Amino acid sequence: MSSPSMVNAPTLTADMAARNRRDARNDRLFAWLLAACGMIVLVTLVGAAGSTLWGGREAFAKFGWHFLVSTEWDPGTDTYGALVPIFGTVVTALIALVIAVPVSFGISLFLTEVAPNWLRSPVGSAIELLAGIPSIIYGMWGLFIFSPFMSAHVKPWLVNYMSTQPDDGKVAWIPAHVPFIGKVFTSQYPFGGGVLTAGIVLAIMVIPFISSVMREVFQTVPTRLKESAYALGSSTWEVVWDIVLPYTRSAVIGGVFLGLGRALGETMAVAFVLGNAFQLSASLLEPGSSIASAIANQFSEAVGLQKSALMALAFLLFVVTFIVLLIARLMLRRLASKEGR
Repeated sequence: MSSPSMVNAPTLTADMAARNRRDARNDRLFAWLLAACGMIVLVTLVGAAGSTLWGGREAFAKFGWHFLVSTEWDPGTDTYGALVPIFGTVVTALIALVIAVPVSFGISLFLTEVAPNWLRSPVGSAIELLAGIPSIIYGMWGLFIFSPFMSAHVKPWLVNYMSTQPDDGKVAWIPAHVPFIGKVFTSQYPFGGGVLTAGIVLAIMVIPFISSVMREVFQTVPTRLKESAYALGSSTWEVVWDIVLPYTRSAVIGGVFLGLGRALGETMAVAFVLGNAFQLSASLLEPGSSIASAIANQFSEAVGLQKSALMALAFLLFVVTFIVLLIARLMLRRLASKEGR
């Protein structure tokens, strides 16, 4: 007589095979679903870039490569050039980065290495609150509060002491044989808005993003590594420079470029304080224009070739952002290759 286990063996084998087939089918469906979710991002990105390129085809066809190097923007004669908005976008973003990165680095180190425990949570919550403030609030603050302050205090001081052509007969700090630095702070514009003002407002906006990323990655450093360094007699700065930064430099660079991407695409805050003048100037105190602010100010009334030129600007913003992200990826890959040696 055969045992019950021998009688049920074929049934158990069939059930296991059916279950394996069901699991394999569910795994394939799940993989396809995840792949579709990932493709949505690519399709959206390609669709947005393609639609802006298609919308700007008339401007590219009429002006060609001259569109990228021309400083003219005259809707009356349908003559358009993208150099001034591109220049304003890049310069304001770089100013914001130069100011925001050291400040964010200091805030992150203070919260992770220096601040007492009772102070870390309130300051961290304040940073998160700043990150959640809408950009238009920053723009209104820049227009009504910060721009008048720049016009009344900061700008006259820069013109009087840092320009090669100071007002009121004062002696400039910059020698006359260094014309470039003098031109950077020369201005006849009476108001406080300008490229430098927009860059500072952008810096205030991106500081919470960069500092939040840095703070999170600094907290991932194993405590034993830092305690071992302190036990060997290292100072706080040596621990930060020799332990914390090497351990987190890839993530820190990623956070910096995240802030740069935010600065490149900002619209309303820049539109309020940049001055929105299509003029190319070496002075940071003069008004200028950016891609995002130009689109926001003119798109509602644009028709024909002007609308196409604005769509072309939008495509160029995609290109500039892509180049920035590509540089970030190359830097991270280079750092990863060095770590593997």
